[in-house]
Amino acid sequence: MDVVGILEAASLLVPEGVATDNDITVSDVWDYLAHDEWEVALDLLQELGDGWTAPTGFWEQLERAAVTLGLERSREWCRWRGAETRVGVIRADLVLLPAGEMFRRTPIPGAGVLRPMWDIGHRREDGASHLDIARVWVEFAPDLASGARAPVRLLPLTPARWRRLAPGDRITLYETAVVGGTASILEVHPPEV
Repeated sequence: MDVVGILEAASLLVPEGVATDNDITVSDVWDYLAHDEWEVALDLLQELGDGWTAPTGFWEQLERAAVTLGLERSREWCRWRGAETRVGVIRADLVLLPAGEMFRRTPIPGAGVLRPMWDIGHRREDGASHLDIARVWVEFAPDLASGARAPVRLLPLTPARWRRLAPGDRITLYETAVVGGTASILEVHPPEV
C-alpha cells in the first residue's frame, strides 16, 4: 500500500465529530491528501489522535506512513503513542538540575531514547528506594538541557508499578546514584486496550 492508501486507511478510523483545538477535522486531512500534501495530512492525523481514544492500529498506520515518507521523529512519535494505548499515558512536568549539580552534561534527547530510573515511591524491605525505569519523551522540543523544565511523557518498563501515581505526585529522576531532576505528575490514564 502506498502512503496515500495508508493515510486514507488511518483517516477512516477517526470518528465523525473529532476535531483538534483549532477545529481541524478529518475532512481537512482528505483535502490535503487530494492535493498530495502527505506530510501535512500525517501531521493533522497525529493531532487528531489527541481528540479521541485512538486504537493501536491507528498509530501503526501513521507509523507506516511516516516510515514511507522518511520522517524519523514522526515514526518514533507514532510508535510511542501506540505503546501508550497498550500501557497507559503518564505526563509530567520535569525540571532537570543545573549542569554542575547533576551527572549529565548534554541535553536529554527528546524522542524517547533515554531510559532513566525513577523514584516513584516504592521501597525495598530495608526502606531504601526501589527505582523503576521509564523512557522519557520531551513534548514540544527535540531535547531538554540541564537546568531546563518541560512537559514530558513517560513510558514505564513495568507499567503496573506506575498505576498508583496521580496528578500532583512528585517523582525523582536518576541516571546515576545522583539525582538528575524532579517531576510533578500532570496526568495518568490507564491503558486503552
